[in-house]
Amino acid sequence: MDFFPTEWLTIFAPETPILGLIARGSTLYLLILILTRIMPRRTGGELGMMDLIFVILIAEAASHALGNYTSVADGAVVIATLAAWNYTINLLTYWSPTFERLVSSPPLPILRNGKLLRRNMRRELVTEEELMSRLREEGIEDIKQVKSAHVEGDGKISVVCNKKR
Repeated sequence: MDFFPTEWLTIFAPETPILGLIARGSTLYLLILILTRIMPRRTGGELGMMDLIFVILIAEAASHALGNYTSVADGAVVIATLAAWNYTINLLTYWSPTFERLVSSPPLPILRNGKLLRRNMRRELVTEEELMSRLREEGIEDIKQVKSAHVEGDGKISVVCNKKR
């Protein structure tokens, strides 16, 4: 029974060309970023879309490093590529409002002055019951008490009440 591999180099040496791994990781990151940008905001749940993409891809790359790849280096290159893209995108959104608008969704109103904006609700797949549930969590019983409610870029619903409550 062997406890240690006989060839340590096979564990740590890359098997796939490094530029191929970088291209694979980059393509996946950008493709998922584009897909999540066109999906309804509520699909991402409580995580920000960028965080969700990063976590999913890191998990996928790590699973390959532990299973499908026989080389730890292959998984490490893909993980480093994903981390570099995540950092770069976050940096660009911080410094460039134009880029931020490109990759982040602005808040979308779904209720204004006590009236439901059904077209926007349909666009974000928010049911009236979901909205009412969120309002009840805020202690609001009647939509006429609400000045506005928005689906934020991260999928959460924010509520602004009228002054009198």
